Amino acid sequence: MTWTAPEVTRTSGPLAAGERETLEGFLSYYRSTLLQKCAGLTGEQLAEQSVEPSNLTLLGLLRHMAKVERTWFRDRFAGLPLAPMYAQELGKDADFEDLAAERAEEDYARLVEEIRLADEAVADASLDDTFTHNGAVYSLRLVHVHMVAEYARHIGHADLLRERLDGATGY
Repeated sequence: MTWTAPEVTRTSGPLAAGERETLEGFLSYYRSTLLQKCAGLTGEQLAEQSVEPSNLTLLGLLRHMAKVERTWFRDRFAGLPLAPMYAQELGKDADFEDLAAERAEEDYARLVEEIRLADEAVADASLDDTFTHNGAVYSLRLVHVHMVAEYARHIGHADLLRERLDGATGY
C-alpha cells in the first residue's frame, strides 16, 4: 500500500498577544502550513522534482526542516550531543538530495517528532537565554525569528512545488 501524507489542521498565529506567544504561534502556523502543503500526496509525489531545473522536492523540504529544527533548538540552543541526522559523507545537502519515496512516511514522522522535541527543549527557557555558536552569541528569541523566516521562505517553494504537482494553490 502506498503511504499518503495525512490531512493537517493548520494552526493560526495570534493577532494580539505577548512576544513569546506571538513567536511560538507563528512558528506553529508555518510548521503546520508546510505539513498542509504535503497533505494528500503520496511518497512518490513528495519526492518528485516538479519545478525544473531545480532538484527541490516537498520531501526534501520536510527532511531539511527536520534537520533545521534539530540543529537550532536541540543541538545549538539546548546543547544536546546529537548525531548528524543525515550521512555527512553525502554532503551538507543530503537532506535535499539523498531522499527516497519509500522513506517518505519515515521522513514526515521525523519532522513531526523534531518539532515536538524542539518545543520540549525550549519549554522552560526564556527568550533571553543565549548560547554561543561559531563565536557569536544567539538568543532563543533570535532562533524563533530565524525559524519563522526559514519556514516562510520554504513555504514559498512548497507553494510552487505543490502547484506543479497537482494544481493545488492558495491554502
